[in-house]
Amino acid sequence: MIGILIALVISWVLVYLIEGKHLEVIGIFPKAKRLNQFFIGFIITATLCCLAQGIEVVLGTAGWTLNPGFSALQIVEGLWWNVKSVLTEELIYRGALLYLLVRFLSPKKAMLISASAFGIYHWFSFGVFGNLVPMILIFIGTGLMGYAWALSFYKTKSIYLAFGLHLGWNFTLNSIFSKGPLGDQLLIHRGGEMVGDVVSLINFLISMILIPLIVFIWVKYVVVQEEWETKLNGSE
Repeated sequence: MIGILIALVISWVLVYLIEGKHLEVIGIFPKAKRLNQFFIGFIITATLCCLAQGIEVVLGTAGWTLNPGFSALQIVEGLWWNVKSVLTEELIYRGALLYLLVRFLSPKKAMLISASAFGIYHWFSFGVFGNLVPMILIFIGTGLMGYAWALSFYKTKSIYLAFGLHLGWNFTLNSIFSKGPLGDQLLIHRGGEMVGDVVSLINFLISMILIPLIVFIWVKYVVVQEEWETKLNGSE
């Protein structure tokens, strides 16, 4: 929580000192449209994450089983942990800094810088720095996801869609399928071994191709359409 507060304060200081504006420039205050974008984003990436884990079951000999020691309190704690970590990352990589980069550079350059920084950050958060092949794969995978989140921020003028997309993936992976720093959560592996290389490739392709593609379609054909209809209705 302290990290979120620090990120908010730094974000406000940056936009206020540089442009004399407040945090609403990153679309931080909840509105019906933004909350709708958040929930849709969450559902999209949570569904894709479940798809990726389902492929593991189809291609491998292992499956998933409910964790007998899991409690309702753990799901709440897991959700809160994911919310804090994701929101902190969004404020850093898709908040005031991205807003200012868009203002002073071209949007494409700004999103590329944000995505690259997001990919490099995951070298350290995943503990792969110094291992060339994992570094390349993680940079591409998380970098493209970061570009998708940055694109959603730029098109919606708000962090809510990016926050929902990011949280849907992380929460489902960490707290539902126990693939993260939280240890055993709702579902745990049972049975034999997974088909490691094939499954890893498919999971990588889902995160690298499907998520950015869906985000692109969403912001191009839904978000832009909503903005056009709003302008049209306002002109009547």
